[in-house]
Amino acid sequence: MKYVESEAFLKSFLLFFLSMATLLSIVFYLNYQRELQSFDEKLLNKMHLCSYTLKCKEYNIDFEPKENKIPYKLIKNTKEVASLYPIKDSSDFYLKLSLTPEAYHNKIHYLHKNLIKEGVFTFITVFLLSALFSIYALFPLRNALILTREFVKDILHDFNTPIATMRLNLSLLKRQVGENKKVARIERSIENILWLEENLRNYLHAQSSELESFNLLGLIKERVHMIEQNYPKLTYQVEIEPSVILETHKQDFVRIVDNIIVNASKYNKEHGSIEIFYTPKERTLTIKDTGKGIKYPKKIFKRFYKEHERGLGIGLHIVKKLTDSLKIKIDVQSKLGEGTVVTLILGEKLILSN
Repeated sequence: MKYVESEAFLKSFLLFFLSMATLLSIVFYLNYQRELQSFDEKLLNKMHLCSYTLKCKEYNIDFEPKENKIPYKLIKNTKEVASLYPIKDSSDFYLKLSLTPEAYHNKIHYLHKNLIKEGVFTFITVFLLSALFSIYALFPLRNALILTREFVKDILHDFNTPIATMRLNLSLLKRQVGENKKVARIERSIENILWLEENLRNYLHAQSSELESFNLLGLIKERVHMIEQNYPKLTYQVEIEPSVILETHKQDFVRIVDNIIVNASKYNKEHGSIEIFYTPKERTLTIKDTGKGIKYPKKIFKRFYKEHERGLGIGLHIVKKLTDSLKIKIDVQSKLGEGTVVTLILGEKLILSN
């Protein structure tokens, strides 16, 4: 079950279950109060009969000064459950029949027992109904997601022909006019389209690349050189020791780095800067920018979440999936208007040479 489906299932389940549970709790409480009232009325009637004969060992018999007290009424407190009755030829005292709180609770124990049995059975039933309701409600969303995925797959497949045509015509154009800024700009745009296509393809298929050993400085410089062509007003600074060698799924690592550097470039200020440096002691690769900052850093890895109109909202979701897959921890610190610092904590197993 995908994240969106899990979230939809959980929310619909909780909404239905909590609504029904609250309603049933109120019904059970009112029913319990009605049963308790009925029991109290029967108890009062039994005490009333006992007041005539006094042949009832279950009640404590005593006398109580009248003092404006009301007879024929069940009195409940922490010390006793009692009722008062007038005594013939006595104007100062009432006859009092009472039960200890323990004896009273023993008598109503069956009410609690029945309530618990009915409550457990009912809540289990509601739990199962809530799960079935949520699964049923999930079907339209699942079908919509499947249709969307198939649609995106078809679009990606249809991209191949026009992109291949563009690249072929671009190579012919380069032969005719030679190296040219406009031609280079078109070439970079095609590379960006291919990069977006690769991101979407990875999002749909979640395929991992082969395990490879590579030089970190060389890879970062290569990716920065490709990206900085699109952002000529930004300054890029790379500080990594040439001796750092990693062993991991290279293409997945490239996608992680590309997404982070592209975001740092895309949402940077004019004439801003991007620093990329490696700290051997902590085994961390840090990408620091002077950009707009992120309002809610904890939300950025959620699928389709974005704080700006640009983008699809899947790039950093893919980054999180890939870092989890490669056993790389990722930390994001950001301040609005000041910039963002993304730190990749590389596992010891990834580093061949530090």
